Amino acid sequence: MATQPTTDFLIIGAGFSGLVIAERLASSGWKCTVIDQRPHLGGNAYDCTDAVGVLIHPYGPHYFRTNSQRVIDYLSRFTAWHEMPYTIKSHTRGRDWSFPINLNTFEEYIGHPSTPEEFSAWLEKNRIPIENPKNSEEVILSQVGRELYELFFEGYTLKQWKRHPRDLDASVCGRIPIRTNRDNRYLSENFQALPNKGYTAMFEKMIDSTPGIDLHLGMDFKEAKSRWNYRHLVFTGAIDTYFDYHFGPLPYRSLRFEPESFTATQLVAREPISGKPGFWQNALQVNHPDANTPFTRIVEIKHATGQITPNTTIVREYPADWSPGDEPFYPIPAPDARAAYQKYAELAATEPNTSFTGRLATYRYYNMDQVTAMALTEADKLLARYGTHP
Repeated sequence: MATQPTTDFLIIGAGFSGLVIAERLASSGWKCTVIDQRPHLGGNAYDCTDAVGVLIHPYGPHYFRTNSQRVIDYLSRFTAWHEMPYTIKSHTRGRDWSFPINLNTFEEYIGHPSTPEEFSAWLEKNRIPIENPKNSEEVILSQVGRELYELFFEGYTLKQWKRHPRDLDASVCGRIPIRTNRDNRYLSENFQALPNKGYTAMFEKMIDSTPGIDLHLGMDFKEAKSRWNYRHLVFTGAIDTYFDYHFGPLPYRSLRFEPESFTATQLVAREPISGKPGFWQNALQVNHPDANTPFTRIVEIKHATGQITPNTTIVREYPADWSPGDEPFYPIPAPDARAAYQKYAELAATEPNTSFTGRLATYRYYNMDQVTAMALTEADKLLARYGTHP
């Protein structure tokens, strides 16, 4: 019988979590074997150039942002950055609105110029006092009241999650800022940027600059686990798949992406709408909260990448039901889903020499910087346990 190859750490998943942990461990002399069932690295953050030469995010837009200097310093070892604030719109009632809600949105709503003081007074009058908001509906009602909640949040959330905002954690809608100034930024973190050559280039440099990482793509978890002997397993996939759905599948939401590309000639007619040559719409992302529109948003990532090209590509994003075998994009941030996950978490705690990390393995709705920080912390724990390779 042939001898199985041996590795120190078998790492399942070649996204942020798996690759960051692999780089940290390999830099300390450990041999790391990283596998992913997809034919490319990067997980959902994978980006590539499409048929018309546009750098796109095939799995939906990945807007990197953080307030963590540790995360910035670490990833900056593998990429320079294209810094820019992400700006989006919300399209409803036949027009585009400034979003997230700010003073510009309020002026669009009332139809005349206003001031932060007037807007603050309007919010105070219209918001519904809720001392401790327990869900996404309550957190928005307590900030802006029912009119703006129904205009921008209720329909979008129902489409995205197929659950009413009152059935979702407060953090789902609460992560969107509400401002009384003219700050149009989608997000509030101090550092907002994309890797200047893309996420895939950043991940490739992470691997190429670190001897000791052995990457295998297009391979599933079960095959990898049976192929290698290993000292420790790091699992970054969906935790219920690791245990073969022992307690049944956890609930997720999936997505379907519909890209459409345009040449420079085709875009000429769009200039009055987009506001500048070479673009199809006037913002990076336009939300569509109306119930009669089947997609939730249209993203034109060229606004954020800084890529110079006469062509462009937009992507319409359609929420989709999930069942085993589909891509699980989002854990459901709701009490019943959390309770179902807890059974798997307790089972995972009994697995010897195994780490579960990342969004799907911990069943949490994390941003990329949070996932990176989690991976750095997990790598530190493993190095504290195993030390530097002798």
